[in-house]
Amino acid sequence: MSSNGGGLDITKLFNSEELEIATDQYDENRILGCGGQGMVYKGMLSDGRIVAKHCQAIRLLLGDRSAPSLSMNSSPNGTLSRLIHDQNEEYPRSWDIRLRIVAEVASAISYLHSAASIPIYHRDIKSSNILLNEKFRAKVLDFGTSRSISIDQTHLMTQVLGTFGYLDLEYFQSSQFSKNSDVYCFEVLIVELLTGKKAISTFRSQEKRGLVSYFMLLMEENQLLDNIDAKIGKDNQKDEVIAVDQLAKRCLNLDGRYRPTMK
Repeated sequence: MSSNGGGLDITKLFNSEELEIATDQYDENRILGCGGQGMVYKGMLSDGRIVAKHCQAIRLLLGDRSAPSLSMNSSPNGTLSRLIHDQNEEYPRSWDIRLRIVAEVASAISYLHSAASIPIYHRDIKSSNILLNEKFRAKVLDFGTSRSISIDQTHLMTQVLGTFGYLDLEYFQSSQFSKNSDVYCFEVLIVELLTGKKAISTFRSQEKRGLVSYFMLLMEENQLLDNIDAKIGKDNQKDEVIAVDQLAKRCLNLDGRYRPTMK
């Protein structure tokens, strides 16, 4: 799902025979990895288009061929996580590009929360779930843990699911997931973009191992600008970086009621 002028990309449905042909009957040589919903395969459609690249695309629950499957367009620039953390200097990492990606992700999640006919909570927003196309435009994927809710609902009572490091602490403690929990995950992603550091790192000290704790400590000590990813070029964008920092701090409030909406 991607933002496209406030709308979404066109969705195409494939039947099981088409997917079997695209993957050479699920040949093991087509396996790219294992995702949250099962094996991930690389496939080729009848018109020559490649679906699945960098471990994104046809996802199948192998034990049940009738289960819903998901295929994604090829995303030649991989994931946002790769853009942030890969050492390849060919990838553009400027502040303007990062800010645009953030806006595109926010627009897609805002659509889920506020514009879809039935509100949807994603529940696993993270940099590895953001694909980048050939123009480094963002697409949000992996709706394996997503849940739709009725219009009059404000939260879900549910088993705690998500990715450690991005997980809303309020949700973790109460098992109540709301759209504010998606906001929290989204802001961890922003801090990851700002600092160039991973959500969880065993190389940092215990109190700084989680990126949120590390970020909050830098904010308290007024050291954040000194620890921004050097590739951003913060000297020319200081005011914008500070504004995003302040937004991130609001969105990471331990009390979800005081976080801004995704919109």
